Amino acid sequence: MTVFILYNQCYLHKLIIKYIYWLNTVVFLFNPLPCCILALTTTTHHSCKFFSGKMGLFKAAGVVYKPVEEIDLGPDSNEFYLKANVKAPRMAGFLVKIFAWFLESRIIGTLLLYILKRNNLIHKLVSNATLEEAPMFVPLHPFVDLNEQEVEQIDSDASPAERVQRAMNCLPLTLEKSVDDSNSSSFRRCTIADYSRAYSSGEITPRKVAEQFINAVHESSRAALPMSFFINYDAEDILKQATESTLRYERGDPISALDGVPIAIKDEIDCSPYPTTGGTKWLHKVRPCTGDACCVMRLRSCGAIIVGKTNMHELGAGTSGINPHYGTTRNPYHPNKIAGGSSSGSAAVVSAGLCPAALGVDGGGSVRMPASLCGVIGFKPTFGRIPHTGVLPLNWTVGMVGILAGTLEDALIVYAAISGQLPSHEPTILPPKLLFPLLNSTNPISEIKFARYGEWFNDCSDEIRICCSNALHLLCEHYKWKTVEVTIPEIESMRLAHYLTIGSECTTSLSSALEKLDFAELGWDARVALRVYGAFNSKEYIKAQKMRNRQMQIHKNIFAKADVIVAPTTGVTAYSIFDDALKTGELDYINGAALVRYQIAGNFLGLPAVTVPVGYDKEGLPIGLQFIGKPWSEPTLMHIAFAMQALCISHHRKPKVFYNLLHKN
Repeated sequence: MTVFILYNQCYLHKLIIKYIYWLNTVVFLFNPLPCCILALTTTTHHSCKFFSGKMGLFKAAGVVYKPVEEIDLGPDSNEFYLKANVKAPRMAGFLVKIFAWFLESRIIGTLLLYILKRNNLIHKLVSNATLEEAPMFVPLHPFVDLNEQEVEQIDSDASPAERVQRAMNCLPLTLEKSVDDSNSSSFRRCTIADYSRAYSSGEITPRKVAEQFINAVHESSRAALPMSFFINYDAEDILKQATESTLRYERGDPISALDGVPIAIKDEIDCSPYPTTGGTKWLHKVRPCTGDACCVMRLRSCGAIIVGKTNMHELGAGTSGINPHYGTTRNPYHPNKIAGGSSSGSAAVVSAGLCPAALGVDGGGSVRMPASLCGVIGFKPTFGRIPHTGVLPLNWTVGMVGILAGTLEDALIVYAAISGQLPSHEPTILPPKLLFPLLNSTNPISEIKFARYGEWFNDCSDEIRICCSNALHLLCEHYKWKTVEVTIPEIESMRLAHYLTIGSECTTSLSSALEKLDFAELGWDARVALRVYGAFNSKEYIKAQKMRNRQMQIHKNIFAKADVIVAPTTGVTAYSIFDDALKTGELDYINGAALVRYQIAGNFLGLPAVTVPVGYDKEGLPIGLQFIGKPWSEPTLMHIAFAMQALCISHHRKPKVFYNLLHKN
């Protein structure tokens, strides 16, 4: 006790308490596919009590959750919306190293992790909470016929090329117009249909496009601010694929509309001849890539040119896309700003015009966040819809292959190619038929109801709130759709449970490799993340799965009131990249928490979601609006996203970094 009394009186105590306060920000910032944690409540008073033995080592009281059937989901509900409202310092450089050293120390680290969990409400809202629900370990949804409007039925056993052709038949004929920047007052990216038409007409060849792609990537990497789009690309392999595609077009025998179209793959997905690094310098050494992932295999079978492995946040453990090993992926709209993470490279290459579409993996908004920040479409299907074979198993119950594309139409085409029957070992309950939205229908879908939770919707910057509110109003007014005000309870509890789940799954997946790993091979921010992830135990994991079951029931009740949940995609637009973070990564709680605010239900509950660019802030940075749908409601989501796109596309702006690969010069 004397030691503690002296400790509380010394200057060293103040420094340690300051470090503890800073350490509390860690939980918010690291989530193996973008994080999400909540309100910091560390105070010197509570920390003193912890170290004096008066509290902290005793069990913290947990919330007793009322039965789901007793929760009022109406707009006047007394359910409390808990905000993450704390001022926390941004940390990079030497400070990040200090945090890592503290957390990795055997005794102090254990104490600090206990404080982190307690003061971030994990003990109160998850670990020691009382829930009557049984655990739901995998968010598999039984098929329910939603009677979706304006759809085309496709046999689930159709080949990828056949599905692509059926998807092309669902597109508006106006997409066949030529892209000619000189004759157009508005900006638009080249689409898959543009590539297919240009190749078929002989305007340009896949070989020429490949050459221009390689030159563009080389140019982007030598700029004053290197864009760092790719971790790996092989010019010889790209030209080989392009030459084969060119020969098919010369014979008049292309495989599909994707033949010769450049598609990029996040470096979390297996793709020959490249190693799968997961954004690290070591993972590919312990887990060699032995072939293409199922989704990549399907794209190849359609003739797509796989142009390389895009950059990502290390292990997906962050929202910025800052990677100390392979460089920071920069936002094409403003190279001094982040692209977002963790599918940063995939979003940036689409935004910059290098590919009409790319694949990412979304475990906590990792497709939708960077898509929104870079001004493109980000589409995450229902859990189990897309094969996961050949994807790094970093988060097997929340992660999902997603699509980043310049337009909703291109997202549909790629979705058609990679969906369909799953390998026999993957658990799912796929609908008997695959449904595509008839985007060329003259009868728009009717009587759509959007669920909007006002306090949550408005918990963002003023520019985003106004832009997204105006876009939603325009959409409802134009199509005579309606907004239903609701309350979505326990959002913070769900966020914590998701964080606990994704962190536990990441460390479990990597446990064998981490035991032998020299931590010097990890970035400093990733070291902090992995130390926090490893602090969760089996009891907490099971409690989180009980919370998953509870939230699945709550969202089912919300979907009884409306067709789709609507919210901004992120709470802030892309923020600045600082030099001190380039070698160590950074911890930025305020921005990180705002970026993940609207992401969690799509991953933790396995729901389909899509983000659509709807405007820009005063700096010209993109703003996205997100639609979250019922399980298996991809056609309805695509109809809504297409309708929103149609109202906004004439106002799209050209990024500062942009390449038109179909331009002959």
